[in-house]
Amino acid sequence: MKKIFLFLIIVYNLTSGMVWAKSAAVLYEKTVPQTSYAARKLSEALIEQGYEVTSQKTDCDYKIILSLHKERLAAEAFSIIPEGKIINIYGGDYRGVIYGALALVEMLRNGASMEKVKASEQKPNLEFRGIKYNLPWQTYRPSSALDQHYETARDLKYWEAFLDMMAENRFNVISLWNMHPYTFMIRPKNFPEASPWSQKEFAQWQHLYREIFRMAKERAIDTYIVHWNIFVSREFAMAHNTAKENFYPHYYVPGDTSEIVRRYLRESVTQVLEEYPDLDGIGVSHGEGMAGMTPLERQQWVDDVIIAGMLKANRPVKLIHRVPFSSGTSSEPGASKNVEEVTRQGMERLENKFDGPIWVEIKFNWSHAHSTPTLEKVHGGKLGDTYFVPEPKNYKIVWQARNEDFFALRWGVPDFIRNHIALNSKASYVGGYFVGSETYIPALDYFTAVKQPVNWKWAFERQWLFYKLWGRLLYDPNTPDEVFQAEFNRRYGSSGNNLLRAYSLASSTQLRLASLYDSTWDFTLYSEGFLALQGDYTKYISVDRLISQPTMAKEYVSVKDYVETLLNGGSFGANRITPPILADMLERDNREALSLVKNIDISENASLMYEAADIKTWANLGLHLAEKLRGAIALHNYRLTGDEEKKQNAIQHLQESLNYWDEVIKITRPIYLDMRLTHYNHNFFDANNDNLFHWALIRDEVERDIEIARNSHKR
Repeated sequence: MKKIFLFLIIVYNLTSGMVWAKSAAVLYEKTVPQTSYAARKLSEALIEQGYEVTSQKTDCDYKIILSLHKERLAAEAFSIIPEGKIINIYGGDYRGVIYGALALVEMLRNGASMEKVKASEQKPNLEFRGIKYNLPWQTYRPSSALDQHYETARDLKYWEAFLDMMAENRFNVISLWNMHPYTFMIRPKNFPEASPWSQKEFAQWQHLYREIFRMAKERAIDTYIVHWNIFVSREFAMAHNTAKENFYPHYYVPGDTSEIVRRYLRESVTQVLEEYPDLDGIGVSHGEGMAGMTPLERQQWVDDVIIAGMLKANRPVKLIHRVPFSSGTSSEPGASKNVEEVTRQGMERLENKFDGPIWVEIKFNWSHAHSTPTLEKVHGGKLGDTYFVPEPKNYKIVWQARNEDFFALRWGVPDFIRNHIALNSKASYVGGYFVGSETYIPALDYFTAVKQPVNWKWAFERQWLFYKLWGRLLYDPNTPDEVFQAEFNRRYGSSGNNLLRAYSLASSTQLRLASLYDSTWDFTLYSEGFLALQGDYTKYISVDRLISQPTMAKEYVSVKDYVETLLNGGSFGANRITPPILADMLERDNREALSLVKNIDISENASLMYEAADIKTWANLGLHLAEKLRGAIALHNYRLTGDEEKKQNAIQHLQESLNYWDEVIKITRPIYLDMRLTHYNHNFFDANNDNLFHWALIRDEVERDIEIARNSHKR
């Protein structure tokens, strides 16, 4: 009897904590790659939650049915309708089915049981939600910062994970950019000498591209190759003694418009589209490789070569048409109405030639969209209304939200993105956004110094919040913060409670610096490093530079204008953000951010440690900027008035600013490697031949501000 009783106790102890598995059938069109993908991701989530997944239509606890409902739902829209033990997921198209399945996956992973799945419905706000992705082979700029990603970007497991992330976050376009993609994709039928590869090497490149396009198609993601003109392979140039500089690594080179180059490129375009049926389209540029050509000549060349090659392919093709950014014969910036008119006429001649609207790419605030959400400029200067008035019929504008400002630190300000979309997508001629970088590739993790396990493998996974915010809000700007907060809690439990709010406060530092400090192309500002192009060098933004630099956002006031206006008896309106107001905003928000993460226990979780550390880093950079602004105000005041008290105030504020920089170093030195940067000048940081950046490496430049103040005199 005692033995039986002991056995019952053991059985009870073993089974009391168990959740008996229930079964769920996932029913879908098995011949359709998109529904098969949706079912696979849903089945994985169900298994994670302890459900037995079956394909049997009967004899199961739950049925989840994936199907189309085009009569009621728009393209890309979905609805989830639970009815007892049956959950119907409808899509307006197969992309909508995927999004509906992934929405249910999210509910399950956030703790909802099948009994508590809520009915929901969503539809897309913008048609085009794309990633700009610069490939690390034949990159736009030769750099070790880009070359280091070569092997990672040839790993199909990497692409599977990246494309999964895109689908999860409702991105529907990936554009792959490099100088001359055709070298990697085809062996030209009439120009086999242009190929540098052995049969084995070429087969590997073909397999890579075909699998990327196949996996994208499976996830209902459109694919484009985007390149600059006019470029060929080195082997082609050598074989034909032509286009002598028009190959990697050159990029600011004259346009070679010889007939053999035109024929080679035109045929390459057609052959790529014929050999890669899963490739949706091509993007064209009027930029590098076209020096010496007028805007009209560039447009005609694109029409006669690239566009003609696309139209010769016997299948539907999509087109991205980048707007010209130069009105002269060089690649130097210079917007003009005449160029805009030529470009618009060229695009309107292509009505009904391409699959869907032509997507017209325009850089928002040049290379620094993460600044003010108000459009202040595009690549080349101010944008006129030529592309919009009268309203276009066959093309739509796609804003390119470039990020050249933060590569290492995690970033997330949901209200900035909501405001950006609200201000810039109201017009019917706006089709959507690109998000991505020119000088950073989200592949190899070259940041992480600690050896403890973390919840990411690749660089893009570190920036999960950035991608989730942009993707989900482009799809539906009304997506509430609770969706993003829930992901923090899924990853970190209650320790994640304050992280979204803290990121929103602390990483606003970057937006404020980029709004305060006017910038144009890539290297004119690197916000997380407080670096900017000054003459021929990329340097730390000194106090002198901070005083004199104009602002990007028109509501911001520079230090110079602020001090001189007040000394001349002037004033500023209530809506202007003056340097003292900005300093107070920075101090208020970043001190709150620090308080929100102060008591988080990071001792047992390296991933959580990094999340908290990035918030602390942004916050201390923000406090650094606040004190630097106060020091700059006092210093400029002293130089104009000779008030010695102002000079001493400047020294004190700049010393405090250095103290916050030292706190940044204290936080980041143990956990961040020295990081390679693409840069403008090869003498970057002097003797820094590997282009390495870390906040610790430029401490002497930060400290120099104090000496600048000490050595200043009344002017």
